[in-house]
Amino acid sequence: MAGHIPGPGLNRPNAAVRLIDSHAHLQADAFAHDVEDVLAAARQKGVERVLSPGWDLVSSQGSISLAQRQQVHASAGVHPHQAVQVDGSTWIAISDLASRPEVVAVGETGLDYDRAFSSREVQLVNLRRHLLLGSALDKPVILHCRSKPGQRDAQDDLLREVEAAGRPAGVLHSFSGPVDYAERALELGLAISFSGLVFRRGEESSAVVARLVPADRLLVETDSPYLSPPGAPRRRNEPLWVAVTADWLAEQRGVEADALGNGLVDAYDGLFKAARNRSLPSEPAKR
Repeated sequence: MAGHIPGPGLNRPNAAVRLIDSHAHLQADAFAHDVEDVLAAARQKGVERVLSPGWDLVSSQGSISLAQRQQVHASAGVHPHQAVQVDGSTWIAISDLASRPEVVAVGETGLDYDRAFSSREVQLVNLRRHLLLGSALDKPVILHCRSKPGQRDAQDDLLREVEAAGRPAGVLHSFSGPVDYAERALELGLAISFSGLVFRRGEESSAVVARLVPADRLLVETDSPYLSPPGAPRRRNEPLWVAVTADWLAEQRGVEADALGNGLVDAYDGLFKAARNRSLPSEPAKR
């Protein structure tokens, strides 16, 4: 069974509300045997857009492979965890992938001072490369950012680097951090995406931030196969469960689900401009 995400205005069985998943790693091993079924289930739930970010060279190639089958939108980049593994030839390969028409964003990149699998200096060099590449290609940069519990040094460094790079377009994926961090990110022109992380203890500031984000820079995601929201399988999140976080987001913003859904699709298309030139078909591909 091969499932594809329909474009706007097309019939989506049993789905009243339009949805997106702006960050789902569908090229991960967790979906190796049933990605078509996963996408079909998401379509049934109303999900019209899915972006499957790369986190290293192999996963970026996998993202493009999915996009070539017209199931998802692609991105290419190196996560801060993998930054230490990137040499000159690997970065050239990532840059070449990011320039391809299937790729609508650069990343996932950013800073992670919590697990710190790569040193801070290596992470900063990696981030700077991505910010410059995003600007050169006119594609938004997908930004991961985590500090150790109770700290905010990664958030402060990230914003400093975005400003120094000339404020390129980008999205704070799976938002986590204090309210003033979000306020400054919005001043810099960044979009903000919310995931199932909002339901975890210690992330209470997300409810405040959810009400601050302008509609044209508001996104929602699953970060599949991670960060399952309440009710979703803990071992494997997937795009259909984005509906749970979208419901939470509508409640926080005091809007109807339909209005939120329309805004999410518009915001996605506005941020990922290259996606507008790559409409995802409503009919399954023939095997």
